[in-house]
Amino acid sequence: MKIKNNWPIFSFIISIVVGFIMLFPFFMVLLNSFKGRISIIRDPMSFSGFVGFDNYVNAFKTMNYLGAIKNSIAVSGLSLVVIVVFSSMFAYFLERWQWKINKIIFLVIVASMIIPFQTLMIPLVSIYGSIGVLNSGGSLIFFYLGFGMAMATFMYHGFVKGVPKELEEAALLDGCGKLETFWRIVFPNLAPITATIIILDLLWIWNDYLLPSLVLIRETQRTLPLSTFYFFGNYTSEFGYGMAALIMSIAPILILYLILQRQIISGVMNGSIK
Repeated sequence: MKIKNNWPIFSFIISIVVGFIMLFPFFMVLLNSFKGRISIIRDPMSFSGFVGFDNYVNAFKTMNYLGAIKNSIAVSGLSLVVIVVFSSMFAYFLERWQWKINKIIFLVIVASMIIPFQTLMIPLVSIYGSIGVLNSGGSLIFFYLGFGMAMATFMYHGFVKGVPKELEEAALLDGCGKLETFWRIVFPNLAPITATIIILDLLWIWNDYLLPSLVLIRETQRTLPLSTFYFFGNYTSEFGYGMAALIMSIAPILILYLILQRQIISGVMNGSIK
């Protein structure tokens, strides 16, 4: 009985300790992003040696922050559009057309989700590099479609089952075609899972480093994680610049998460319940 009565206190203390352990590295990076190189080397945990926003200004100019964030927005936005459009329509086709081959295709899609990307990256680079389609933002979006469509199709497939067929039949009687019926009737009913897919894929694509590092070569095409990596490699000795670059790279997605945290949690819950 004493353990049950004190459990709220224990859980609160555990939450504080775990939260501190998880946030401490981020706090250290944030603290040292405002300090000079010598101060960081002498005592990285001290609050002395601040240089203001000089590190951020220098990192912003040197790493071409605006260009990198524009590339990230373009790649992430277009990738989300093609993933949502193609995976939702494909899931609708697999569910509504009850062909035997559709079941096989769906099983292959589910099985493909267990294949790690690391096993495919060397053949990907060698094959697509030999035909000259690498080093392009369009190729990167195409690859994101290929790697993200399986999970999105799987998630859409379960929600399409919940859309009443009577709504589609009524739309067909009113003169709508199959494609118009899907976009006007079915797709609006897939809004909860669409929000979930957009949120999860946005976090994945925005923070992804490995695939852009294999596809994008020119400096002007680098996304934010890629630009941060090369900047940090060039300014290894300037710890303050590197810390500022790291903070600027995670700031956009962190702010977006704080603004949309309720929608993210509710979207993930809706997807898991369905």
